[in-house]
Amino acid sequence: MSDHFKNIYIHEADRYDLLVSREDHQQNILPALESIRSLAGCDVVEMGAGTGRLTRLLVPHVKSIRAYDASAHMLSKAKATLEAIGRTNWALAVGENHDLPAADAIADIAIAGWSFGHCCGWFPERWCEEISQALREMNRVLRPGGTAIILETLGTGLETPLPPNDALAAYYDWLESEQGFSATSIRTDYRFASAQEADELTRFFFDEEFANCFLDDKREILPECTGIWWKAF
Repeated sequence: MSDHFKNIYIHEADRYDLLVSREDHQQNILPALESIRSLAGCDVVEMGAGTGRLTRLLVPHVKSIRAYDASAHMLSKAKATLEAIGRTNWALAVGENHDLPAADAIADIAIAGWSFGHCCGWFPERWCEEISQALREMNRVLRPGGTAIILETLGTGLETPLPPNDALAAYYDWLESEQGFSATSIRTDYRFASAQEADELTRFFFDEEFANCFLDDKREILPECTGIWWKAF
């Protein structure tokens, strides 16, 4: 699956963005973030921004946001959708999670959504080192008293939060037991426009076995759980 996701992030920004636009139809993410730290007046650095799913959510509520992603293809989609919003308090740049082209101490919040966890699949032997470097970058760009926030999957197709595999379970436990992050979970269900769209987008992103199981029910709503980890630096 690691090559599958890499291909999407390099070539499939439009379909990926349509998929994530259907996520969190209950709108639980924003109040969950606000409960961790008030967004008003905050400068934000976002890592692994992709097509700007979180960027668009945060832009109306923060002072500024600098969003980085390794894929220029994904950021081109983010740029188009952010320009349509009509706000000017954002900036995009190509940047790896482990080496951001950002100055020190420029943010009150550093946030990464569904990004660090890919290291568990892409670097199975050294995911801890890769994510540790990303956490150091979070710390570096944060001002004293800043807050690091990480969002990751706790199961698509599930109504009860559960790490999808052993590698992610180990990563999540490491965040809490060794890195000192607090954690909570929310529902971020997908709501598709039609059963046909559910079919197409589910097959596009998830594996065939998962899609076939989901499509047996002909549902337009796909349950999903998301974990949120946070830490003050």
